Amino acid sequence: MPDFSLESWMRNIIILTILAVSSGMGACASKQPVDAAHHSRNSLDWAGVYTGEIPSASGSGINVTLTLRSDSTYTLRYRYAGRLGADFGAAGTFKWDNGNTITLDAKDAPAHYQVGENRLIQLDMKGKIITGMLADSYVLRKQP
Repeated sequence: MPDFSLESWMRNIIILTILAVSSGMGACASKQPVDAAHHSRNSLDWAGVYTGEIPSASGSGINVTLTLRSDSTYTLRYRYAGRLGADFGAAGTFKWDNGNTITLDAKDAPAHYQVGENRLIQLDMKGKIITGMLADSYVLRKQP
């Protein structure tokens, strides 16, 4: 005759719980590890010319052209929209801060950019994402 006592029922619940937890831990252990080396630097075709118009405190905007080369050099050009002769720029080298962001050696221009699929996102002076209503204005698009 089967044992329907409370003690037997509790023992079965404990055994089933242990089996369920053990099974769950085994499933977690069998998952493939995340590839730590998979990032923008080695998985995207990031070298090229990027353009966009960023906000300007004095005018309608600043047209930006940033060229990144595979030898870690860059050329950066700014042109104030609607003003002739108001161009400025920089050229030099950049370094990868991690696999997804770069820092230009520019002294008088924004230096931090997040590298994405066919785009660069200009970061603030501390290397953080710019937020707020104008955040989308700090995206440079890769030219074909």
